[in-house]
Amino acid sequence: MARALGIDLGTTHSLAAYVDGRNRPRLVPVEDGRVLLPSAVHYGEGGAVEVGESALRRAAERPLDTVLSVKRLLGRAPSELPEGERSLFRIDGGGPALRLRVEGGRRAVTPVEVSAEILRVLKARAAAALGGAPGGCVVTVPAWFDDAQRQATRDAGRLAGLEVLRLLPEPTAAALAYGLDKRVQGTFAVYDLGGGTFDLSVLRLEAGLFEVKATAGDTRLGGDDMDQAVADWLLGRAGLRPEGQPPGTRHGALAAARALRERLSGEPEAEAALELPGGERRSARLDRAGLEELIRPVVERTVAPCLRALRDAGLAPEALDGVVLVGGATRTPLVRRRVREIFGREPLHDVDPDTAVALGAAIQADALDRGGREDLLLLDVIPLSLGVEMMGGGVERIVPRNSTIPATAAQLFTTSADGQTGLVVHVVQGERELARDCRSLARFTLRGIPPMPAGLAQVEITYAVDADGILSVAARERATGLEQRIQVKPTYGLSEEEVEAMLVEALEHADEDVAARLLAEWRVEGRRLAAALESALAEDGRLLAAEEREEIELRLRGLVEACAGDDPLAIQAWAESLDGAARGFAERRMDEHVGRAVKGRRVEELE
Repeated sequence: MARALGIDLGTTHSLAAYVDGRNRPRLVPVEDGRVLLPSAVHYGEGGAVEVGESALRRAAERPLDTVLSVKRLLGRAPSELPEGERSLFRIDGGGPALRLRVEGGRRAVTPVEVSAEILRVLKARAAAALGGAPGGCVVTVPAWFDDAQRQATRDAGRLAGLEVLRLLPEPTAAALAYGLDKRVQGTFAVYDLGGGTFDLSVLRLEAGLFEVKATAGDTRLGGDDMDQAVADWLLGRAGLRPEGQPPGTRHGALAAARALRERLSGEPEAEAALELPGGERRSARLDRAGLEELIRPVVERTVAPCLRALRDAGLAPEALDGVVLVGGATRTPLVRRRVREIFGREPLHDVDPDTAVALGAAIQADALDRGGREDLLLLDVIPLSLGVEMMGGGVERIVPRNSTIPATAAQLFTTSADGQTGLVVHVVQGERELARDCRSLARFTLRGIPPMPAGLAQVEITYAVDADGILSVAARERATGLEQRIQVKPTYGLSEEEVEAMLVEALEHADEDVAARLLAEWRVEGRRLAAALESALAEDGRLLAAEEREEIELRLRGLVEACAGDDPLAIQAWAESLDGAARGFAERRMDEHVGRAVKGRRVEELE
């Protein structure tokens, strides 16, 4: 039976999970037994696409052809990107949808297409782990994602060939994994600080009911911002201004900053090495106190959403039964201390912050795939108010934020001029009082209203929000029954026609795409194996007899030549041949290195 997947499409890492035959959620291994797939996509020559660790390694050498943190770009317009982020990409200037130029500028891709590449790899790895194609899936999104970002996520799933059963807010997914595992009940705050987004959700857990009471957050706040602060410090220590540096230098600084921040989560002091233009390397040491001064402004930005969500839920911090930490950035000691200060209690971190979201999504996917479970009911809320622009530019809210979804709400409107036969409906999302300060989602005109004096026509506008938080709008003139309805397709997303065209193109080129991916993957594996053997021969070649070394070097040359060609099966054959020939050499090296490590030491020292 095809298993449904839970997918955490993350800013820094992505992962997938499923529920096994014993009703236990399991993580899907993606690379060398690891479950975290770096959310990195590299576009190489000839259309080859690499995803994951190999793509991440390309970021410094080919920064403009490698897309990192694509989640922060979903559903955004080019004008919405800060200058610091714009400099990391080649932005295509044509059209309202954000497009990135890759492959040396020869190809344009959207964030939806980049995200679909990550989802395709997760789907393929799940198929390998499960012995067959997975069934439907639940994809998680930040609770604070607006309609455009949710639509873009769903489009990415469709483009990857996935049946998206539901979009599930990340804090709800984490609470689902935590609550069902711990069998807890009560009211909890879920503090979710990932690589690029932050959410604070207040949930009530009781006998299988997971009810979101309120949510708040920031879709441009996370570990990436901490890394940027540290990267700027590293560049400054190297005598460089952070602004105006080439993309390769910026990517290198961000990678060094991320490694430094992660080490300082467990060590009091650490050193980072930064490679400058021209190949010069500079080192800098930083202690935990110094790190905390650099990232404190980022952590402080999480405070206001926490207080707002509590206020919307009508709760004081002491009324909570616990605070659950989710997201890799919550491993930072400063974050944990600040959460303790905000909520007046020690946060719960006995669930893995990197995997809880995927595990919860798998539980929900399994429930939906089997037609629902009697012991599980999720009630989510809409994060941002939905309204319509009024005469004069004001906003009339129709669905207030934190309304439980699915939700339907309607209001009556009328004409403002005598003889008016049409009514423009401008759909907006946000909390500001003027439409120009809110997110514009859609605009359409209801035509054919009978001409009559101003104020007499009655037009009912109905907003319907589904379980994914995606909006449909209908406008109906009561006297004639004239009606127009649309599913809102955000201004800066891809049109339905564009998505369909991409799906058709993907089907038409499926065989060559698979071949290109297979070639790229085996080239990466072949080059990795060749480099490891060359290094081993240089270091410990004396362990080999002359004829053994000659045999290994013969197969090594064959592998290198195959990697320069276009036949993935040839690369695979030479790699397996070389691996078999070098197995005895690897065992001898291991024995010698272990022998050196234990030489002269007492047995009790090794216990």
